[in-house]
Amino acid sequence: MLSRTPPMGFNTWNTFGENISDKVIRETADVMVETGLLDAGYNYLVIDDCWSLRERDPETNKIVPDPVKFPDGMKAVSDYVHSKGLKFGMYSCAGTRTCADYPGSFDHEFLDAKTFAEYGADFLKYDFCYKPQSANGPLLYRKMGMALKACGREILFSACNWGCDEVSTWIRSTGAHMFRSTGDINDNFRSFKDIAMSQIDNLAYSGVGCFNDIDMLICGMYGDGNVANGGCTDEEYKTHFALWCMFSSPLMLGSDLRKLKDQPFILNLIKNKNLIRINQDEESRPAFAVNGVKERITFAKHLSNNEIAIMFANLSDSDGCCELFFDELGVPASSGYGLEMKDCFTNQTMVKKEYFRHFLKAHSCEVYICKLVK
Repeated sequence: MLSRTPPMGFNTWNTFGENISDKVIRETADVMVETGLLDAGYNYLVIDDCWSLRERDPETNKIVPDPVKFPDGMKAVSDYVHSKGLKFGMYSCAGTRTCADYPGSFDHEFLDAKTFAEYGADFLKYDFCYKPQSANGPLLYRKMGMALKACGREILFSACNWGCDEVSTWIRSTGAHMFRSTGDINDNFRSFKDIAMSQIDNLAYSGVGCFNDIDMLICGMYGDGNVANGGCTDEEYKTHFALWCMFSSPLMLGSDLRKLKDQPFILNLIKNKNLIRINQDEESRPAFAVNGVKERITFAKHLSNNEIAIMFANLSDSDGCCELFFDELGVPASSGYGLEMKDCFTNQTMVKKEYFRHFLKAHSCEVYICKLVK
């Protein structure tokens, strides 16, 4: 089954935008293996927009890879990615043109799905620009969902309509395995905070088979790249990554992974086994807010094996305390139970009962994996 847990991988857009090439993809594939990202679960390498010529082939009507960017064609790139043990992802759009004005798949869904299958694609990100006004979102995504079923290859379907048309209420019915529910992320604290806050009421729509995608990760961009807009501190990237893990979002890396050898904090962060375990929990239950005062919010998320994840997030611009009344988790003092709490960053444990108040610097967080104890 595709998308039993949130997909993990890398997407070119956040850093490279239109500046993609055979060389960039091969070097990224190498790094994903060499740095242990593949072993950590990041197995999709996805090429976003701007990979093709501006017009379709006049004889075959197929989309044509840009011969300057990809001189050996897309199948050669796909074969190299597969040779590294990774899965290969492509991009198209439900409209007549992509968001960067390349050929879209509107009314070419079955031909394009077959073409992607011929390339050896395992993943399709499907955007939402330049669609005719008469074409509604559900129908457009149903068409590509059926085209992928007919293409002869198992391809993960990543729907990207930015939360339009109340997408969370119908997207699962189209066959999609993940769906974008937000606008594009930018590399700054305000952007990822606003995205996270906007999705608190939509978390229950995400689950096994079809996950709520709150956009690619910006960890490690440091203000450099296609969506660079100020950058973040290490502490802010830590909060960003932890929120995405708690919210069961697909974890699609977006920084230039070739720089990771000089970014030990980021590499350790995105390979954090405890946070990835929360994100990849087999039950994929939604997180929920149990307390919040002036953007200092406590989230909880039930896990398998009778555990629960707790995140204290100070999303305000000033230092302060997050708190947790255990009664709000369903653990009243009269039960006699408390929580054994393991810090996801230090692996240290402590036992607390009834109430826990935690001081946090602005824009920072702490995350715990907990179990009930007497």
